[in-house]
Amino acid sequence: MFEDISKVLLVTDMDGTFLPTNKIPSKGNLEAIKRFQEAGGKFTIATGRAHQATSQYFEYFDVNFPMIMFNGGMIYDMEADKSIYDIFTPPIAKEITIDILKAFPNLGCEILTDNVNVISKNDTEENHIKICKVIPNFTDIDNVDDNWYKVLFADTKENLDEVEEYVSNKSFSGVDFVRSDLNYFEILPQENSKGSALKAMRKLCNIEDYTIVAVGDYNNDIQMLIEADLGVCPANAVDAVKDVADLVLAESCDENAIAVVIDYIFSKVN
Repeated sequence: MFEDISKVLLVTDMDGTFLPTNKIPSKGNLEAIKRFQEAGGKFTIATGRAHQATSQYFEYFDVNFPMIMFNGGMIYDMEADKSIYDIFTPPIAKEITIDILKAFPNLGCEILTDNVNVISKNDTEENHIKICKVIPNFTDIDNVDDNWYKVLFADTKENLDEVEEYVSNKSFSGVDFVRSDLNYFEILPQENSKGSALKAMRKLCNIEDYTIVAVGDYNNDIQMLIEADLGVCPANAVDAVKDVADLVLAESCDENAIAVVIDYIFSKVN
C-alpha cells in the first residue's frame, strides 16, 4: 500500500483533527508535514470551511494538492487558484432553511456561497465568525446568490439536538443533513460529502494508483474515511467515526495526531 511515498496522499480534516483546541497548528504537526512533503508525499485538507476561513492558516503550512472545501461542495486547486469541482444545493434548500428558521428563530445561520452570508446571529454564530476570522456578509436570505454550497446552523448542543429531531420528523427530501460539530448542523447537496468529493478527486486529479490516507474526527468525516484506502481518526473522535476508522490513534488533536499519522506512513514505506 505504501510502496512509493510520492504516490501517497494524506488528506486531513481541520477542526478537531489537524487543528488543536486552540486552533493554532502545532509545531510537531507542521514539522511532520514539511518532512512528508519533502520526501515526496502529497498533503491537503478537507474541511467544511470556506476558502476565506481556511486561508488564514497558509502562513503556517502549504498544501501541495487540491483541497476539499464546504464539506465536499468544492475541490479547490491552490496552484491554479481556481475551483475544479463544484456541487450546489438544489433550490429546495432555501425553502427548508426558511422552515427551520421559522421553527427555531434564535438559530444562528450562515449560507456559504462565494461569500459567507450570515442570515441570523446568536452567540454561537458570533463565536464561529470569530474562530474562522471571516468577513461576513450580513444579509437577508432573499438577497443571497443562487449557488449555495451549504447552509450552516449554529447553536448550543441542546438546541441543535432539537433541530436535528425536528428535521428527522419532517422528512425533508432533496438535500442531506449532517452534524459537523456539537454546535453546527448543516444542509448539504444530496449524496454530497467529503467522501464523494474524495472519490471525484481520484479521477479529476488522476490519482487512481495513489494510496489515500484520510484523517477525521466527526460525523462529516465518516464518508471520507470510508472512501480512503486508510481511514484514521484521533483519540478525540466521536464513536461513530471510530467505528468506521481502520486506525484509531491513541493521540488526540491536541497531541500532534497528524504527526503520528505521518510517522505511521513512513514506518510502512518499503
